[in-house]
Parts: sequence; C-alpha cells; structure tokens
Amino acid sequence: ILLGLGGCASYDVVAILQKSRQAVTDVRCELTAQRAETVPAVYTDIHMHFVVTGQDIKDKQVEKAIHLSAEKYCSASRMLVQG
Repeated sequence: ILLGLGGCASYDVVAILQKSRQAVTDVRCELTAQRAETVPAVYTDIHMHFVVTGQDIKDKQVEKAIHLSAEKYCSASRMLVQG
C-alpha cells in the first residue's frame, strides 16, 4: 500500500510539473510511516519527501504539484486519508 502511494504520487507530480513546462529529469519519493500497534495495523502517520531534479525547477511549482497530487489527483492518497 505504501509503495503504491509513493508511485501514484510520484506519477502525478511528474505529470503536473511537465504540464507546467518544468524540465524535470527525476522525481524520487522517500516514504516513512508509522503503523498502529494493534490489529489491524493501519498506517497512523505517513511522511512523503519528494526529491525533484531538473533544470531551472521552480520551488513554487513543485509545492503546487505535490499539493494537487495529495488533495486532488492521487487516488491512493485520498483512500488512505478517508480510511
């Protein structure tokens, strides 16, 4: 589930940045998470850290892309928040 979240969000971030005409060469999503100690051991805290590389990438565009992915486009993210 966690890997699916990282893949989904990374795909969205790349697509959004490309539509914003950002020269992205790589996006890496580093994930850390905590799970409940009781069954079911659901995720209680997930942290996603994006490392975006490319030429003249604007920080504001990256922030916007990550926000849009989390709040609107990434179905895995939305399911985990609602779950």
